[in-house]
Amino acid sequence: MIRQYELIEMVKSYDPDLDEMRLNRAYVFSMKAHGTQTRASGDPYFSHPLEVAGILTAMQLDCDTIVTALLHDTIEDTVATYEQIEELFGADIAKMVDGVTKLSELEYTSETSKQAENFRKFFLAMSDDIRVLLVKLADRLHNMRTLHHIKNSEKRARISRETLDIYAPLAERIGMQELMNELEDLAFPHVYPQAYESIMKRLDYLYLNTDNVRDKVIHDLESIFSKNFLEAEVVGRRKQPYSIWKKITFRNVSLENQADLFAFRVIVDDVEQCYKALGLIHTVWPAVPGLLKDYISMPKPNGYQSIHTVVIGPQRKRIEIQIRSTEMDIIAEKGVAAHWRYKNDASKKDGVHYRWLQDILEILEHTADPEEFLEHTKIAMYQNQVFCFTPKGELINLPIGATVVDFAYAVHTIVGETCVGGKVNGAPAQLKRILANGDQVEILRSEAQKPHASWENFVVTGKAKAAIRRYTRQQQKAEYIALGLEILKHSFKQEEREFNLKAINSAVKKLNLKEADDVFEMVGSGEMSDRAVLEIIFPAIKNKETTASINTIVIDKKRAHKAGDNQLPIKGLSPGLPVYISKCCHPLPGDRIIGIVASGKGIMVHTIDCEALDVYTDAPEVWLDLSWISPEKNQEIFVARIDISLKHETGSLVNILSLIAQDQGNVSNIKLNERSPDNFRIELDLEVRDVKHLTSIIAALRASNYVNSVERAFS
Repeated sequence: MIRQYELIEMVKSYDPDLDEMRLNRAYVFSMKAHGTQTRASGDPYFSHPLEVAGILTAMQLDCDTIVTALLHDTIEDTVATYEQIEELFGADIAKMVDGVTKLSELEYTSETSKQAENFRKFFLAMSDDIRVLLVKLADRLHNMRTLHHIKNSEKRARISRETLDIYAPLAERIGMQELMNELEDLAFPHVYPQAYESIMKRLDYLYLNTDNVRDKVIHDLESIFSKNFLEAEVVGRRKQPYSIWKKITFRNVSLENQADLFAFRVIVDDVEQCYKALGLIHTVWPAVPGLLKDYISMPKPNGYQSIHTVVIGPQRKRIEIQIRSTEMDIIAEKGVAAHWRYKNDASKKDGVHYRWLQDILEILEHTADPEEFLEHTKIAMYQNQVFCFTPKGELINLPIGATVVDFAYAVHTIVGETCVGGKVNGAPAQLKRILANGDQVEILRSEAQKPHASWENFVVTGKAKAAIRRYTRQQQKAEYIALGLEILKHSFKQEEREFNLKAINSAVKKLNLKEADDVFEMVGSGEMSDRAVLEIIFPAIKNKETTASINTIVIDKKRAHKAGDNQLPIKGLSPGLPVYISKCCHPLPGDRIIGIVASGKGIMVHTIDCEALDVYTDAPEVWLDLSWISPEKNQEIFVARIDISLKHETGSLVNILSLIAQDQGNVSNIKLNERSPDNFRIELDLEVRDVKHLTSIIAALRASNYVNSVERAFS
């Protein structure tokens, strides 16, 4: 365990202006707070924050970060409070300790929404101070190094899965390649034990037979550079087993065919020498076409710079060589942590310079649902990149498979929302055009353009998906409000009541809603019927019979279908939208039908003469001209409603039910409407195939001596 004076000396070795008193105070505070707590290994718990601090001193981080490391578990695991930390060590350190605590709460459990909400909170803390992430990554690294002390294999696997899914990608995103590699390799055997064992056995065999190739490559490279008076350090080391496994799994590249079982690295003094080294290498060994990647002129989003080339080397083996300067090498391994070494004005705000973090913060603004935020965040974090340019030469990095619309949203949300097309390398391109590395993209805009819900089907960036969903929800809500308002006005008129906001506000209060628009939205979306709202406002009409109530969007969700799934025999449906058979008119195959589109909700199918269509007279854009397909192809059963007047005689009801059954109809509901000494009137809901089937049943009923009249009902 690191002693107090040793920690002080480690930090002073790179920070002569260290505030020794504050670091000493943090050491003692943490040691006392954790007291007699122990870890799974049996070691004092205080050894853990001390080791985390040691990891961060190796990165040469500032005093505040080291203090935060010492204190990072005090709020979570001891009686220490945020207020105590703030009083003793200042507001900045208290905020960082709290930010680390928030990510410590993030676990893979069944409470996905809780996990997602913690993720949101962490990103807010990290955006304010990137050092929060550095401390948490060091914390996770030490936990992974001591994971073998946990006896429960399921717990080890869960912690390791978290490491692969969350912490390793975060380390990669801030350029900490060395830390990411160690996290992945420590987690790999616990998540995929059989794959790990198999790969390690095969790698040991391959390395045993290729060590001489590694030595020869290093010797040949050093000889090339020496002859041309180029000072360069050449190293060759084994690649990490997890990175090799990823290539095998996701790229279908066999072990024998991988060009980088060894990573050869050439380290020179400056950028000019990087390109000189590349030229010398290509004069000796032929380059493999298409595999040269210049991350110096086009750095990765995390700041990584290097030249990658694959050549045919000794024994005709494909080998990958990375060429970089000394500074590039340190930044490639240490990422954002290396900024403290090269920038005297290193700011705690360094995190805002990462475009991916800015995109995630924008996703956070646009996403109301925590689980949706987690989904889009993972999209933004995990996908590989392509690099494109604006007409002015600004570099835009996007996930593989990104489209013109993704590019537009990456430039700015407003640019995405008003995008009508684009030019890729000077040629016109469709919105869904997939972009490639090096494409120059010009976005064509129109203020009249609005985002389409269909864009979500082809965009791939979390930022674009979140923005499109947000806009769609806003538009959908506006449409529901407008539709609900018209439906309620019509219903008030039918009941001969005056429509006013005072009446609606009484429903707002009784339903515990915020405003009148919430009532209109519920009616417009079908969540509540207009009749239910009227009964809340005017309880006296609850038992009153209505003959012309318009339940426009009171729909049977159990009978919902997706357009295009071939379950409903209807032509003219918009692909992908849910389709509902209206309960106000019960349309059947053979009826002339119309579809009404409620954006984002689905399509309501009505008969052409349904009274409910009156409220859509001034909205022709929501009408769809539909028709039924050939009845012979129809296997679906539909519900029709008939109104029957029967003689009040013994056996009359049994007689009509028998007639319906003989014609292969089925009664799904019976409602008694009127009764008198001589007659009674009932409504029957019948399951039939089409209009022809219903007409046949009605004809049979009309021929019965017990039936006075029978008509099809449309309400």
